Amino acid sequence: MKRILSCLLAILMMTLAFAGCSSTPADAPADGETKTFTVGFDAAFPPYGYADENGEYVGFDLDLAAEVAKRNNWELVLKPIDWNAKDMQLDSGAIDCIWNGFTSNGREDSYTWSKPYVDNSQVIVVRADAGIAKLTDLADKTVIVQTESSAEAALTAEEDNDANLALAATFKKLERVPDYNTAFMKLESGAADAVAMDVGVANYQVTSRGEGFVILDETISEEQYGVGFKLGNTELRDTVEATLDAMVADGTFTKIAEEWGLSDAVCLGK
Repeated sequence: MKRILSCLLAILMMTLAFAGCSSTPADAPADGETKTFTVGFDAAFPPYGYADENGEYVGFDLDLAAEVAKRNNWELVLKPIDWNAKDMQLDSGAIDCIWNGFTSNGREDSYTWSKPYVDNSQVIVVRADAGIAKLTDLADKTVIVQTESSAEAALTAEEDNDANLALAATFKKLERVPDYNTAFMKLESGAADAVAMDVGVANYQVTSRGEGFVILDETISEEQYGVGFKLGNTELRDTVEATLDAMVADGTFTKIAEEWGLSDAVCLGK
């Protein structure tokens, strides 16, 4: 009887040992399941990410994310977010990354970043008939920025930014709005005199809205876009970055940039 009990105990211990060795981590997909890749983006930020006339989410960054997901056998989940809540969404795990014309400059220590893939600058858009041709003409004018945008940072950041702070001090008002559709409605109606924004978005807005708006030649800052991950999430960053590098090598990255008219703006692989 003792021998039988000893054998049963030994079998039980071996079973538990093997089970422990072969267990799957709680955060890993089970065999046969596909990992989801949830991308947070501003749904009103063309041409990088936005809702088209059919309500479909499209854009340069979203096409890049879709190709990255495809190559890694991930299920892509596109999650429009309130730009003001992007950090909360990322920290809570509701999204895996912020990928939508996201400027890394000045935020280097707040996120784990991919390599830059787009060179960008901040510019001023005005009505063509406004009589505004240079930055000094913005004195006593109302200038709009999107809340939490790079343009807002360019005109309010206190560190190494004396020229832009001096420029902003000449404005009648620096007004913050939640999105660029609201900004252009105010600009078109005359409720505002200018919009400060990313050049890629500015080019898209001016072209798509037809005649009536112009971009000033002078810029207020230069910057670069990257994919932002939760601070410390180097594993996912490295996978996405390696996939983007492979897309550059086989020409897919360039092809997608051409389709969105951004060939002159991209910098990855150059």
